[in-house]
Amino acid sequence: MRAVILIAGAGGMYCGSCLRDNRLAARLRADGRDVVLVPLYTPIRTDENDVSTATVYYGGLGVYLQQRGGAWGRALGALGGVLDRPWLLRMLGRFAGRTRPETLGALTVSVLRGPSGTLRPHLERLIDGLKRLEPSVVHLPNLMFVGMAGELRRRLEVPVVCSLSGEDIFLDALLEPHRGQALELIARGAADVELFLAPTRYYAGHAAVHFGLPTDRIEFVPLGVSVDDLEPREEPPKPPFVVAYMGRICPEKGLAELTNALLLLRDAGRDVRVRAAGYLSPAERPYLQQVEATLVARSARAAFEYLGEVSREQKLALLASAHVLCVPATYREAKGLYVLEALASGVPVVQPRHGSFPELVEETGGGILYDATGPAALADALSAMMDADAARTEYGRRGQAAVREQFSDRAMATQTWAQYTRLVGGEGMSRGASL
Repeated sequence: MRAVILIAGAGGMYCGSCLRDNRLAARLRADGRDVVLVPLYTPIRTDENDVSTATVYYGGLGVYLQQRGGAWGRALGALGGVLDRPWLLRMLGRFAGRTRPETLGALTVSVLRGPSGTLRPHLERLIDGLKRLEPSVVHLPNLMFVGMAGELRRRLEVPVVCSLSGEDIFLDALLEPHRGQALELIARGAADVELFLAPTRYYAGHAAVHFGLPTDRIEFVPLGVSVDDLEPREEPPKPPFVVAYMGRICPEKGLAELTNALLLLRDAGRDVRVRAAGYLSPAERPYLQQVEATLVARSARAAFEYLGEVSREQKLALLASAHVLCVPATYREAKGLYVLEALASGVPVVQPRHGSFPELVEETGGGILYDATGPAALADALSAMMDADAARTEYGRRGQAAVREQFSDRAMATQTWAQYTRLVGGEGMSRGASL
């Protein structure tokens, strides 16, 4: 059995879905499974070995020209492979962070229209490429691609699986009429998807309601992270107390909330630092500058360090220096891969009580939750962690053990492959998924 997993490149930035899907494919291949990871839009970027193919489909430049470039643009966009060169897409990916979701409505709808949309030449090129790979199952990266599911099933004669990846945040930011059109097309295209895989029980239930998906075709497969290069901590980090932040630098991820809590703690005489790492788009530079200006005005700039994007080695070094991790996202997170990465390194977490966080924290025992009512609530939660050395060590130990047992890349790969096998092997889908 050969599985082809499609992965949506994120324009040159680290992306939780890309990290997860690349790790899934790498683990399956290490386990002897026949898996091909095929990028869409742009080449992927990951802090581990990239196992995706060099060929990119639905290349961002060609798609853009076909969608918005008039007659000449459509002609150039239809060239597909000529414009989908990885080096060119990587170069253009530097500008991807300047594009806001609310400006992408027409393009999203075109992709969802599949064979009836303006991007049909890109779909035809993808199908031709997949035919050469001879897959037994095709795995879509998210709901924004379900419009092609029917054509893939018919032309390739294989079942189609789709990941649920937090699409609600992007889709709800689209302007009307494109948001409504996208949701309608998703509901229509979902009929051709035989199985949806959710990364958390929270998002399985949320997606079923938000998108009207059939619950008997949703299965929960836990997120998984690599643990092979991690060792238990020999001793906790030395003072001062360090809070690690790992996520995109943007309002939605809550960096300002974290630094406001930092100011409250320092006003109370607590010696605490924040060390942040993550992608910063050109559009979000003013946001980071405002965060830093607030710290300067309160004479606390030295208590904050922005490390930029980090490699895996740098990420592990950041976690080794941290007493806790906190990414106080203001939206309801569907995944929370950074929570598992911290716990895998023995670093406990402090997270808001919404989205996937209660599920991850409660199932691992790796930290504490707080009610996201403002910076004072977060400051109180961090202060409680600072004052509980023994409990903090126990949170880290329990979290690391739980990740190794339940949330490793091996567990994710084993359960995903079992779902593929049930579809392809004629045993039928598991009905009545546990949500």
